[in-house]
Amino acid sequence: MERIQMADGLDFSRIVYGMWRLAEDQDTSPAHIQAKIEACLEQGITTMDQADIYGGYTAEALLGATLAAAPHLRDQLQIVTKCGIIAPTGKYADARVKHYDTSAAHIHASVDASLSSLNVEYIDMLLIHRPDPMMNHFETGEALDSIIASGKVRAVGVSNFRPWDWALLQSAMTTPLATNQIELSLLHNAPFTNGDLADLQQKGAPAMAWSPLAGGALLSTNNKALYDLMAELAADHDVTPSAIAIAWLLAHPAQILPIMGTNSIDRIQTLGQATSVEMDRQTWFALYEAARGQEVA
Repeated sequence: MERIQMADGLDFSRIVYGMWRLAEDQDTSPAHIQAKIEACLEQGITTMDQADIYGGYTAEALLGATLAAAPHLRDQLQIVTKCGIIAPTGKYADARVKHYDTSAAHIHASVDASLSSLNVEYIDMLLIHRPDPMMNHFETGEALDSIIASGKVRAVGVSNFRPWDWALLQSAMTTPLATNQIELSLLHNAPFTNGDLADLQQKGAPAMAWSPLAGGALLSTNNKALYDLMAELAADHDVTPSAIAIAWLLAHPAQILPIMGTNSIDRIQTLGQATSVEMDRQTWFALYEAARGQEVA
């Protein structure tokens, strides 16, 4: 599978396995999670996407238990995790209100907690999970530079930031931000025209795309014109319709890394299909127009 350079000495698999639903599986044993990871590795999918908040602050520990049981996996993986959201559940059950915290104290505490939960000596990439309207960009930027200097984290980035949020934080850092993880799919296509993707392209920073199947809505016949076209193309290429939706993202020159989350090993085994689909410009626009319900102007 193609690999994308994210930072000096760090590259990710073009397709990323998302672990936000890991704790929702009926079987959360280390053996079952190891089987999911190995199904990814067989296709060249080596990058795992986590966040401290996933599974009510439990998903990191599930991956950590797996790495403790099968430590040989760690050197084959790149682990992304996130911090900054405090919800009144799990270890933050005493919080009065859901809020964001990008203070230096919280970032350092979150990194240490993630290292412990994940059972790793370093995190490949840490993302600030949401823009914080209370962010002190000097304090946050210094904290992110500090965790890189400490060796606890190899690279840093953001998630759900707009271009001006990125610019503000980057202005207070010496370390370059590596990525912005944003919602991006055929149905959530505004970033292709609202400046979000263009800003990342201008910076040369690959985008990570969460919910690339629009939470399953892309596979619903409620979007009949789009679904029918995806199904037709899938039959032509002998792949699943979801592979067509992912291939649409892969075809864009912005080096988009779709994050695919599923607990089904059968579905995990098909995630790499999208990389076999070559999509020309007219097919790309046919899907774009079907998703938008109108021709381009």
